Amino acid sequence: MDLFLRNRTIAKLSEAERALLEQAVTERRRLPARATLLERGDALTHSTMLIDGFMIRYIDDLEGRRQVVAFHVPGDFVDLHGYPLEVLDHSIATLTGVQIANVPHSALKRLTDKDAEFARKLWASTLLDAAMHREWLFRLGRLDAGGRVAHFLAETNARLGAIGLSDGTGYDLPITQTDLSEITGLTSIHVNRVLRMMREERVCTFRSSRVEIGDLRRLERIAQFDPTYLYLEAGVPGARAPGKETNHG
Repeated sequence: MDLFLRNRTIAKLSEAERALLEQAVTERRRLPARATLLERGDALTHSTMLIDGFMIRYIDDLEGRRQVVAFHVPGDFVDLHGYPLEVLDHSIATLTGVQIANVPHSALKRLTDKDAEFARKLWASTLLDAAMHREWLFRLGRLDAGGRVAHFLAETNARLGAIGLSDGTGYDLPITQTDLSEITGLTSIHVNRVLRMMREERVCTFRSSRVEIGDLRRLERIAQFDPTYLYLEAGVPGARAPGKETNHG
């Protein structure tokens, strides 16, 4: 839980706010990999915080084929938007084994009613989520296969850097190439080709659940990656100082 509470973005909480949110947790539990937590249409009475592991949000078509619409790293409030909406319009599942914490909506209401600044930061968290959705659309709609894979890897580097799980040269990513193909909207064959190209050109290597970055700036150029939408604090690996050249938008 500490990872969310100390993330280095505009949604970062104070010590007092962290204590309040920790006190609001009613349950912590572990789930195995490839488990569905919530189905599309489910009514919600609590929001889920991801403490450890990786999760996704997705939508199935009528034939049961999955379209991933969000990827969640440790520290994310996976369904905070479900607090005001009350019903999910997508499903949520684990990619790896995870640990989660539940925060009842009744507790969130008490906290936000009493503290406007706390409410603003939770709102900022949902706005960050929306910003990542917009970037997701850009990635799938405008980038070629190499750009899509590179963008996901560069974004994950920055997001994990915000919680101290990447130093900018590499990070653990215990997902499969099939997961990566669903995240990037590509076939497994395309993903394999892109990863081989990046490995041969020493841009980055993804094997044995580990991403090793050989040339971060080149990875970001291939990705047209501009981290502005992540609203990272200065000094986070993958962040960029104001006034630096951006790649799009």
